[in-house]
Amino acid sequence: MKIVVLAGGTSTERDVSLITGKMVYQALCQNGHSVVLLDVFFGYDEENYQDIFSVERDWAAQISAITEEDPDIEKIKQMRGGMGFFGPHVLDICHQADLVFMGLHGANGEDGRVQAALDLEGIKYTGTGPLGAAISMDKGLSKQIFVGNDIPTPQGYTIRKGEAIAEDFTYPAVVKACNGGSSVGVYIVQNRGECEEAVQKAFAYDDQVVIEQYIKGREFSVGVIEGKALPIIEIAPLQGFYDYKNKYQAGSTVETCPAELSEELTQKMQEYAQKAYQALHIESYARIDFMMNGQGEMFCLEANTLPGMTPTSLLPQEAQALGYDFNRLCEWIIEASLRK
Repeated sequence: MKIVVLAGGTSTERDVSLITGKMVYQALCQNGHSVVLLDVFFGYDEENYQDIFSVERDWAAQISAITEEDPDIEKIKQMRGGMGFFGPHVLDICHQADLVFMGLHGANGEDGRVQAALDLEGIKYTGTGPLGAAISMDKGLSKQIFVGNDIPTPQGYTIRKGEAIAEDFTYPAVVKACNGGSSVGVYIVQNRGECEEAVQKAFAYDDQVVIEQYIKGREFSVGVIEGKALPIIEIAPLQGFYDYKNKYQAGSTVETCPAELSEELTQKMQEYAQKAYQALHIESYARIDFMMNGQGEMFCLEANTLPGMTPTSLLPQEAQALGYDFNRLCEWIIEASLRK
């Protein structure tokens, strides 16, 4: 197949997306596909774009490792003069492909906007459609849907700029940008003063902020492909919580898959993951995140409709537990996406 891998973009998860794109690009090349890796924001501004699949080059050669800090997005936008989202000839090149493999994360890439644009252009792509992507990206809306579908989730509420935080909310709490990802704009606060400060920081990333009950306990994630849950993975950071650094710096986190849970708890969490997948109108695949307290009560946090595909990412580890190496997982995602 002719496949375009879209990565990069203008979200705080840009660097993560580029590594996802690199890994997927290399895997698909090894699988025998004809593959082009594009930064969706910078595009491809050369005359031979109309026959790009005949260009012989390593499209991933310039991509390096993920740094410990999230990127300066405003600086990146100015490198192209602050123009629109799609770089030169991106859609033209996507039209040449049989399929676009979505390696984007965060704003624009994971919130349904790119999916909607590709749908309007009649371009096939991996992952869920615009509706599931948009709902899942909005943590406040996802929380309401979880509550409405009897999926346990931490108590919480959403505020917009200019609104006051609740007077009677119990601490500690978690403050997070409503549409963020990779734990960028996420803060654990112990009192109202810390909460007010964290809310202002989170507003730098989004116009809406979720404040929710802090769950002390174990953290898990469950991949779901075509509605069926994969083995559960447990995430245990060596220091702090599962933030941007612990997610992407090798050796920062101990990950156990399959997670050491009883059969009963395993089945219950997988069922909640599948239920969340359906309730959020997700198609193809996703990853659902959970916390579990010391009493064995589990809480669904959020869904990721384009989960990371980096060397430290969770979904590839879950697939590996089923005997699917990274290359086979990429093919599985393609097959599931073409069936949606």
